[in-house]
Formats: sequence, structure tokens, C-alpha cells
Amino acid sequence: MLRILVLTRYDPRGASSRVRFFQFLSRLSKRGMSFKVRPFLDDDYIRALYRGERAKVGKVFGAYLRRLCVLLRTRNYDLVWMEKEALPWLPAAFEIALMRGTPYVVDLDDAWFHRYDQNPSRIVRWLMADKIDTVMRHAAAVVAGNEYLADRARRAESRRVKIIPSVIDLNRYPSEIMTDAKSVGRKTSVVIGWIGTPITAHYLAGIEQAFRAIAAIRSVELHVVGASAPATFAGLPVRNIVWDEATEIEMIRGFDIGIMPLDDTAWERGKCAYKLLQVMAAGRPVVASPVGANHVVIQDGVNGFLADTPNQWIRAFTALIDDPDLRVRMGLKALQTIKDRYTIERVLPELASVLTEAPVLGDSDISAADIG
Repeated sequence: MLRILVLTRYDPRGASSRVRFFQFLSRLSKRGMSFKVRPFLDDDYIRALYRGERAKVGKVFGAYLRRLCVLLRTRNYDLVWMEKEALPWLPAAFEIALMRGTPYVVDLDDAWFHRYDQNPSRIVRWLMADKIDTVMRHAAAVVAGNEYLADRARRAESRRVKIIPSVIDLNRYPSEIMTDAKSVGRKTSVVIGWIGTPITAHYLAGIEQAFRAIAAIRSVELHVVGASAPATFAGLPVRNIVWDEATEIEMIRGFDIGIMPLDDTAWERGKCAYKLLQVMAAGRPVVASPVGANHVVIQDGVNGFLADTPNQWIRAFTALIDDPDLRVRMGLKALQTIKDRYTIERVLPELASVLTEAPVLGDSDISAADIG
């Protein structure tokens, strides 16, 4: 039995931890692995973060203390599987030294290195610019959510880099989807849907002009799940919906069109398109910015549309709103994309292989010069 210490950033309420770790554990357990999961931050932290509240110093201090205690016991395990890093905002030397003797695998689903190397603080950049590179270089393996992240790991000279995209548990989705254009077209308003968190809701500003133009000439609603639309959407037909894991799929199935607008910056190029995948798994067409993994997931004009400018967003919305049959065809193509490439079952053997082979690579000899 392979004993694995899992160092997630959050409890299951945190999307990245849920998608990249928790949804795999029961299946991996059947492949001869046992897990001890130790999140860095708890659900209370997530709730406060989403309410826009500052983290309490005592809570954060407690998180570091707990993580330090866990790292002091890594030799009790065959492998550490961690989300991004073990000790945020501390130089790599600390966590690498504490884990010395136990190989570890890093999972990266965001351009976390830019938190440091593009930080506004000159001191943070000086101390931490290469922090994630150093952690990845000494890892037995790096699991990257897309090519942008994998390329960074390769340039950091990681020993093994494996691209494993964020994926969907299709068992959570009802098997029946709307496949009749007449039924699809009976709705009085077409629902354009977005799902995310208060932290990512600012991306909606990128489609405000297009949505305003469409809302003036078509019967549409914007459903915002998990956050509130930016203030600039005031007066428009918008419904803000509280996210709940138990009803998440039902909310997504209420969309007619899913959207994922993004800014085109280095941070967004590390995005893994998970919110798009959720909508596509419900058999709905999508419109998204041509940034990050969106480029890979969407075949423009086949399973959705890529839109960069306001006019492109307007054209995509118009085509899908006016043609229920097109929505059905694209929705079915979107679902097929998920079945072909983005399910747990598709990536599970690759992930299991990385985890079972990592201890064989062992822990490299690390000198003070390497990590200083």
C-alpha cells in the first residue's frame, strides 16, 4: 500500500482542491494507495475570502503552524502530493528542507509562479521570484493542468512533467440532455450563464458591452452563479445565484449558453478552463475568450465560439440565441468533447502512474546552494 500525504490548499469547498485532488481519492484508493489529507486553509477561510473579508491573523498563523507540524512528519509517508507549494509566501528552502528524504509531486493548475515573479513588491520578487521553479525542480514529478504551466515546469528543469487537465465527474450529471430544438426554443428568455467565485467575477466586465447590446434587442437573462455581477450590470436582466455544490449541476443545466470571459494576461494563460468544462458536460454550447486552455477545449464554430472583441461576443450570442438548433448541435459536440478528453476515467490511469512511479525516482540530493 502506497502511503501518500496529500497537502491541498483548501478543504473540498475550494474548487481547485476539489477538482485536482478530492474527486480522485476514492478511485485511487482502489489502486493500492492510502491517503492522509491535510488542507492548509479551512472552509471558514474560503467563506471569509468570498465575502471579501481579510483573513484573521490568528487563523493564518494557525494554518502555518499546522502545516509545519505536518511537514515534520513527512518521513512517515512514501510520497507527498501537494497543491502548488507547501508553505505559501515563504522561500522554497523551508519546505524542501522539511520534506527532504520524502519524494513529492507538485500539482499546478494556475500560474502560481506569477504570484511571486510578477508581484508588485520588489522585495517579494527578490526573495521569491524563483520559488515555484525551485519547488518544481526538486519534485519527483510535476502534474500541470495545461501546456503553459507544463512549459514553465520544463524550463525549471523538473525531472518529470505530465499534463493532466482538470476533468469532470460525469457521474454527477444526468444522462438526459435537451436534444430537441423545438423544446430548446420554447423558452421565453435565453439564459446566458457564468459560474465562478467572487474573486473571478471581475472577468464579467469584459462582456458587459456585448451583453448590454444583446439585451436591448433580444430576450435574454444573465445568470451569475457563485458571485454577483459587477456594478456596471445594474439595470440589466441579471440574476445572481448563490453557489451550492448540491445544486450546482441543476444551476448549470438551467443555462442555454455558457460563457468564460478572461483577460489576456500571463496569469490567465495558466487557467485550465474548468468552468467551461462544467457547462459543456451539461450539453450546453459555450462562448469564451481565446485565452489559456480555452483555446484547447473549444473548436471554434464546432462545440462553441471563441470571442475576443465585443463584436465577436455579440455575433456569437446572436447566432446561438436566434438558432435553437445550433445550440443543440453545439451542445452535443460540447458533451462529446468532455467524454472524449475531460473525464476522471480518461486521466485516472495517467495520474495513478505518476503517483506510483514518483517514489521510485526518490529524493534528490539537495545542497544548501541548490535551495538557497
